[in-house]
Amino acid sequence: MSVLNPSPPPSQSLVLRLQQALISCAASVESGNFSQSDSSISELVDFLNSVDESLEMEAFQVLTEIYRYMTSPSLDQTVMDALSFELPKAVARFACVSRRCSEIAGSVIDRFIESCSPRDMLSVLCEALDSPSRTPGYFAPLLSGLTKVFVSIQRRQFEQLKEAVPVIINVLKATSSEADERDADYEDLLNISIDIAVSIQAVCVKLEGKLNDKLHALLALYVLQVMALVSIGIGDKVSSCCTLMSRLSYFLRCCNLSYLGLITGCDVDNINNTVVGEDGDSYMGCFSHVKHGACLAVIWGYISNEVAQAAEEDLVAVKAELSSNQTKRWQALGMLGNIFSCINLPWELKKQAINFLLSIFDGNVSHEYDNEHVECLSYMPSLFATLQAVQMVIIYAPDAVIRKNAFCAFRKVLADMPTPIRFDIIMALIKNTDSSSMVAILIDCVREEMRMENCQRISIANQVIQAQSHASSQSTAFWNAGALELVELVVRPPKGGPPSLPEYGDAVLSALNLYRFVFITESTGNTNYTGVLSEGNLQKAYNEWLLPLRSLVTGIMAENQKGYDQLAEDTVCALSPLELVLYRCIELVEEKLKHAS
Repeated sequence: MSVLNPSPPPSQSLVLRLQQALISCAASVESGNFSQSDSSISELVDFLNSVDESLEMEAFQVLTEIYRYMTSPSLDQTVMDALSFELPKAVARFACVSRRCSEIAGSVIDRFIESCSPRDMLSVLCEALDSPSRTPGYFAPLLSGLTKVFVSIQRRQFEQLKEAVPVIINVLKATSSEADERDADYEDLLNISIDIAVSIQAVCVKLEGKLNDKLHALLALYVLQVMALVSIGIGDKVSSCCTLMSRLSYFLRCCNLSYLGLITGCDVDNINNTVVGEDGDSYMGCFSHVKHGACLAVIWGYISNEVAQAAEEDLVAVKAELSSNQTKRWQALGMLGNIFSCINLPWELKKQAINFLLSIFDGNVSHEYDNEHVECLSYMPSLFATLQAVQMVIIYAPDAVIRKNAFCAFRKVLADMPTPIRFDIIMALIKNTDSSSMVAILIDCVREEMRMENCQRISIANQVIQAQSHASSQSTAFWNAGALELVELVVRPPKGGPPSLPEYGDAVLSALNLYRFVFITESTGNTNYTGVLSEGNLQKAYNEWLLPLRSLVTGIMAENQKGYDQLAEDTVCALSPLELVLYRCIELVEEKLKHAS
């Protein structure tokens, strides 16, 4: 019996079952029985989901048969409409099997787009895209379909695209986070993301007035978000992305965005307000990296002339404007903090951002804040955040050159702040970092500021022409009681108990060096701006700071000098410089107290 009537091959059986399922769907839809129609379509989808997508031949045959069926001249439009709600998602599942499967899946989706309502297809494709666990190959034909749907929409274009763009962004965000697993499908997805921008631009041409402005603002948000996501996902392939960034940068000029407006954040605020309007909705949540993208758009132009030319921008003029305009420079520094604080951004891009920051200070830098103290205070939170972000680069950058340049940039940003509030900024940074080395660096910055301030005070004192009021205001910014507060913060932590040694040794050593510097300078100059020489502060330093610290250090040293392991040796070596400075501070205080009595 089996010889006379052999069973069809598995692949042939698969096609026959698919044909029967499609015929059953058509019959149910044409009968007008909605319950039966829904059941038949569900069975068809279940059948497609049961096909092993890892088998390229079976996937190809299934897609080929579906495409043949969809292009049949006799296919009723009602059947086409009914299938359009489920099949795009089902066929996209096979698109990641191979290149030819992806092409056929795209053809099937295109067939639905040609025949069905653009508004319905927009909803269908967006729903199918709402599958973050899928691969780039799955998303590609669906996103490609959206590029065609966008230009087919005839009414309420802005409202419908506004709903669709976040879905696209979520897809790109999910796939860009899989940077280590990227393949040709991901590269296709990036090219399609640019095609989407082209489609949105094409729709912009059809609109006028406020709707045109709104859609261009939405396009700007999309492009900046894509720039950021691509930058985050490229890993170490920075040089290979310049062409892609050039294509994206073309849209900046179309949307009336400038490098100066992007790097200062002014353009970002404008497009946010244009898209969101006054209703204060939470729409901007999906554009969480727009500020990153705005900065990166400029940094990519700084990296590549090709990118800057695509945006029709002159980086030399932009940097000159930032150098000469204090307010715009502060805005730019605040925006750049987004790049330095972005954990997943490649170090190469952070390196280029540091270099760009330094280049701003290469020209004739103006300082206009003397008469703009109130305005200055409004920018301090963002500048403080930028300094914190640069600190992270200094601490964690894998390359010594990046760390060195980051420290130089840190000093430049710090020096760009008004002197009267610079000390407060440093104190806040110290209180908000757990890194002993970073605290030591910050204390050294204070000591250098005090040294320069002291030199300036001496210079002014020797020039009677200088106004005394100016001399007074500049000489007390760092030379005040705050210096001793800083020392106490480190050698006698506010949480109680002595500092943790040797872990916190760098910070303690730097604090003791600061105390010794202040003590010697005040003694030499017969001054007492900081109060370090008053008997009360001398007693406090001696009894509450130095002696408890000596007991702690001598105990640790004695204990580790008995050991012979590497850890004990390292501990002794680490604490030896601290011990020397500590004893020198004790000697200075004891001698001063002896004379005082």
